[in-house]
Amino acid sequence: MKIKRTSGYSEALAKMYIPSDVSTYSLSINLDTQVKWVNGKPTDEVTGYQCWFIAEGTEPFKIKFPNKVSLPSMFTKIKFQTMFTKIKFQNLEACEVGNNVYFKANGLEVMK
Repeated sequence: MKIKRTSGYSEALAKMYIPSDVSTYSLSINLDTQVKWVNGKPTDEVTGYQCWFIAEGTEPFKIKFPNKVSLPSMFTKIKFQTMFTKIKFQNLEACEVGNNVYFKANGLEVMK
């Protein structure tokens, strides 16, 4: 049996990999800036920002954001800590390319 798949990003595909009923946590303490590459060289043009997350029952994954997002922070006596803060994504979408899955979202919010 063949499974018909559509190309491009979709919310339905994201829910297959990261169900909305599981908890998702931030792993990054900084945003990684993505830049446009031309002729094998990076330019100064920023195309997005990425950071790492983990959800229950998944391996760590990266999500691309079109604009800078504020990573969650909790003040501790040692330092600001953003890791392992429970979050929820705004408009999470996924795209399959070969055997890889890529995610993007418009933003995130801290869950309490």
